Amino acid sequence: MLRAAIVIGSLVLGASVVVAQQDLVNQTQTLMKGNGKNLATVLAPIAKGEKPYDQAAVDAALAQFEDTAKKLPTLFPASVKGLKPADSDYSSSPKIWENRADFDAHIASFAKAVADAKAKIKDLDTLKVSVQALGKECGGCHETFRLKNT
Repeated sequence: MLRAAIVIGSLVLGASVVVAQQDLVNQTQTLMKGNGKNLATVLAPIAKGEKPYDQAAVDAALAQFEDTAKKLPTLFPASVKGLKPADSDYSSSPKIWENRADFDAHIASFAKAVADAKAKIKDLDTLKVSVQALGKECGGCHETFRLKNT
């Protein structure tokens, strides 16, 4: 009886760990989708003149980017390698764990770009410059560390 309880307890614990790891992957995906939404529906349209300049909207988008930059270093432990997010066309590349130093450098560069943007963006002209820098940071990391799901 004790043996059965230990086996069942181990299985429950193991399942809990898998669920927690999948939740971490899904959290990451939610942050990335938020970044994409803010870039595509807030910052880029304003920078292109498709929407009027709105400092509050810009600040909110940058706050979400800043939140992502703070959380990213903790969202890719080795235990999530190979897990795919629910309902997404993309997943993390194994290159994250194969070259962690480069990945961490990309995160630091993104965080710096976000901090610089927060300090600089005060009008449409400064937004235009900063949006390009933010887009470059996002794209540079995605080229190396993101895979299209098949």
